[in-house]
Amino acid sequence: MIHPTAVVDAGAELDSSVEVGPFSVIGAGVQIDSGTRVGPHAVLKGPMRIGRDNRIFQFASVGEDPQDKKYGGEPTWLELGDRNQVREFATLHRGTLQDQGVTRIGSDNLFMAYTHVAHDCRIGNQVIMANAASLGGHVEVQDWAILGGFTIVHQFCRIGAHSFCAMGSVLNKNVPPYVMVGGHPAEPHGINTEGLRRRGFSTESIQSIKRAYRSLYMANLKRDEALARIREMADATPELQILLEFLADTNRSIVR
Repeated sequence: MIHPTAVVDAGAELDSSVEVGPFSVIGAGVQIDSGTRVGPHAVLKGPMRIGRDNRIFQFASVGEDPQDKKYGGEPTWLELGDRNQVREFATLHRGTLQDQGVTRIGSDNLFMAYTHVAHDCRIGNQVIMANAASLGGHVEVQDWAILGGFTIVHQFCRIGAHSFCAMGSVLNKNVPPYVMVGGHPAEPHGINTEGLRRRGFSTESIQSIKRAYRSLYMANLKRDEALARIREMADATPELQILLEFLADTNRSIVR
C-alpha cells in the first residue's frame, strides 16, 4: 500500500489500509487512520492527525509550519477529520501558540486546487473552498459554507453556516449564516436560497430566513432592534438560532 519510492518517517503512524503514492513524504508525528489515500508527490508534516477515508491528491502540502513570523518551531497541530478531499497544490498549515496551537478541520470538506488554509483556522463540515480560495490565520468557517474561486478571507474573520461567497470575494468582515456575499470588498446580496433548498430546508423556513435578512439589512433598524425582531421569529423557526448565536458572539462587524 506504500509505494517503494515514498519516504515515510519511522515516527509516523499509518493504518495498514492507508495508501501512499510515489515520491510522497510522510514526516514524524503524522497519524493517518484507515482508508485514507495519499497521492504522489504529496508532503505531510506532523504533528498531525488525519482521520478515515480522506483523499489527498498529488502535490498537496498538509501540516506544514505556519506562515507566521512569530512561529519559532514549537510543536503545534493540524487535525483533519474524515472523508475530506484535498486537491492538487492545496496547502493546509498547523496552528500557532498565539492561538490554541491547532488548525482544526472537520469532515466531508472539499479543498479544490491551490486553496490555502492558514494557521489556527477552524473549519466545520461539508465546506467547499473552490480553486485558489484562501483563508488568513485564525479564520472560522462554519458548516456548509461555500467559498467561490479566488475568495480571500482576512485573518480572524468568521464565515457563517450555509453562507455563499461569490467568486473573487474579498472579506474583511464577518459573513452571517445563510447570507450570500460578493465583491471587493464583499457586500451582502440576499440569502443562499438555492443552497438551502438543496439541503432540505422547508419553504416556510426559507421565508423566515428571508424575513430575518430583511430585518438585519433592509429595515433601517439598529443592531439590537434587528436582533430582537429575529429573536421573536426564532420561536417559530429554530433554524434562526444559529444566526442569533453568530450575531451575539461576534467581535467583528458583519458585511454591509
